[in-house]
Amino acid sequence: MKINNMGIDKIGIAKRIAQELRNGWYVNLGIGIPTLISNYIPNDISVIMQSENGLLGMGPFPKKENVDADLINAGKQTITALPGAVYFDSSMSFAMIRGKHVQLTVLGAMEVSENGDIANWKIPGKMVKGMGGAMDLVASAENIIVAMMHTNKKGESKLLENCSLPLTGVNCVKKIVTNLAVLNILPDGGFELLERAPGVTIEAIKSATKGKLVVNSSEIPEMQL
Repeated sequence: MKINNMGIDKIGIAKRIAQELRNGWYVNLGIGIPTLISNYIPNDISVIMQSENGLLGMGPFPKKENVDADLINAGKQTITALPGAVYFDSSMSFAMIRGKHVQLTVLGAMEVSENGDIANWKIPGKMVKGMGGAMDLVASAENIIVAMMHTNKKGESKLLENCSLPLTGVNCVKKIVTNLAVLNILPDGGFELLERAPGVTIEAIKSATKGKLVVNSSEIPEMQL
């Protein structure tokens, strides 16, 4: 079944995921929607953003007037660095990731399955720049949240029973925040509906979810943004 995209926009998704941050965490933000999260960190929360190409202490996403073309993240997007930020080579950066010193990773995705599998790096037949650090991140991070649109441009669900695209990781996603909903991945499989985007009905979320959707209450709260 196809539906039109509705609910919150990408900034809304970033704002909702920012609420998941906790004091003292080291956080890795993937490319796309996740990069916006650094702009909406609550004032009472102190976290350190890491980029796998060798930066610890990443700041807010830059505005046009303060773009530094020489300062980029692993996805080749321009970024900012906070006072006290440190730079190091990729071997040290990946040692930090593989050593499980990153408490939260936020990734974009093209597909997520009801078992927590994620496909976010390759569409067969299309040129990609490379895998980047995604496979290491999904294998090593303690907590993985996916930021994504609930459906693709054709209105087809991206939350599936099984991913159809090449996998980045298996059984690794813990939570998903989309333009329509906040969902947990259940241990036995299935998308557990936790919150609705403002104005979005449970029925609309059911229609947009191809995988198993678990709704444990008729009163699902709206996201507070």
